Formats: sequence, structure tokens, C-alpha cells
Amino acid sequence: MSSSIRSRSVVVTGASRGLGLATASHLYQRGWTVLAAMRSPDDGLKRLAERLDGMFDARRLIGIRLDLEDPSSIAAAAAAVIDQVGAPDGIVHNAGVAAAGAVEEMPAEAVEGIFTTNVFGPLRLTRELLPAMRAHGHGRIVIVSSQAALLGVPGTSAYSASKSALERWAESLSMEIAPFGLGVTVLVTGTFKTDILELTPTWKDAAGPYVPLHEALESAGETMRRLARRPDRFASAVERALLDRKPFARHPVGIDAALMLYGGRILPVRAMQGLTARVLRLPRR
Repeated sequence: MSSSIRSRSVVVTGASRGLGLATASHLYQRGWTVLAAMRSPDDGLKRLAERLDGMFDARRLIGIRLDLEDPSSIAAAAAAVIDQVGAPDGIVHNAGVAAAGAVEEMPAEAVEGIFTTNVFGPLRLTRELLPAMRAHGHGRIVIVSSQAALLGVPGTSAYSASKSALERWAESLSMEIAPFGLGVTVLVTGTFKTDILELTPTWKDAAGPYVPLHEALESAGETMRRLARRPDRFASAVERALLDRKPFARHPVGIDAALMLYGGRILPVRAMQGLTARVLRLPRR
């Protein structure tokens, strides 16, 4: 472990763009030592430097190469983290991928890829870092989930299922590690101004039976982009989550996520599906 680094430390995955980029830069500015984990650290650190106007201390902003699809990369990233800071004070599991397509359209390998990045990747990285964190007796694991985890969203079934699986895993994990002074926070994320919608691959069949569904979803997506909040608003929520004290916590981030979370607590699934269909203007029989 580097003797020069002793501020609170946090691993942020997917730190090269979007919510991860905003989170990493915000936490750095707030005094954290940030281990920015990403596929291409050189490119990602350049983007972070731009956000910080080129003014940063390389001892507190450290690029870590991480490919969540590669177990050997995950093990190497964890070893690099421990070498730099010992047991991190926090892990922010932000990296994730999505894909669009009806169940009938999306190939099985695409679904497997989503689960590899969104579920198995965070699981493996956590397992690698837990022994050090457990011995340290302190730390917070923040799971960046989605409102899609609360209710299956048509056209993105694999993404919805992966985020729901991640939340159930986080709930179980929190009860296992609470006796060691560790905790878990799930952030149910709403819509923010990032490039995720533009980067999301699609398997829609332009001549298939689900064309009306995709047209409705694309129209709703345009509306969501206009109403989306700035990523900076998300970053401050992550910092608050890192400071949570309860063994487990779940917070919505964004009004749309709050409506889904609290609405789902008082309304049955059938009612929530009906409301979702109206909001998205989904085709009916």
C-alpha cells in the first residue's frame, strides 16, 4: 500500500463516462482518494482531467484497468486497489450495460453478456475485495441499480432482470457482512443525461411483430431525455450513500425513480404495469 495515500478511498467502476465519470470527479473534489476503474484507464483519466480542469493530484486519482467480463482482469484490478490503498472505504458498482429488444428478438449470448457485466462482474470484484474490507472492519458497498429493477420494462427484459438480480444479491450480501462493520446501499436510479441510450445496442426487428412496441419506447425515450437530470445530481447522492450507517439502505435518485419505488410499495403489480403502459403509451390488443 502506498504510504502517501491516507484519505478515504473509494473504487468507482465505469468511471470513464456518464454517471461514473461524474461520480469519480465529484468524490475526488470532496477529498476522497478515487480508484477509477475502467476498461481504458488512459482515456478515462483524460476525461476526468478535463472535468477537473487539469488540476488533480495523481496520488488521489488513480486509474485501474478493469474489464468486468474478464475474471483475470477483475482479480488484477482488486490486487491493484489493495496495493494502492489497502482496504478501500467504499466500492461503487456503477459500471453496467443495457440492450434493447423483445425477448423473442434478443439472442441468448446478448442476455448472457448483460448478466456477466451487470451481475457476475460486481459479484467477483466484491469477493476479491471483501477479505481486506472485512479485516479493516469498515466500508460501504454502493450498488447503482435502476428503476427497471422494480418492475420489468418491456423491450429491456434482460437489463431489468439483471438489475433486479443485483438488488437481491445486495440484500443477501448486506446481512452476511453486517457483523463485520460493513454495509450496502442500493441506489435506484432514474433518468439522467448520459449517453447510455445512444450507446445501447438494439436487436429490434424493423419488419417484425414488435415494431409498435419499439416505436412507443423510442417516443418515450425522447421524452425521458428531455426531462433527464444532470449527472452531477447523481454524484452527490452516491457520496451520501457512502456515508450511510445502517447495514442496508435503498434510496431513489430522481423523481421518476422515487415514484416507481414508493408506488410499487402501495400498488399491486397489475396496477403498476397498467400505469407503465399508459406512461409509455404501449400498444394494446
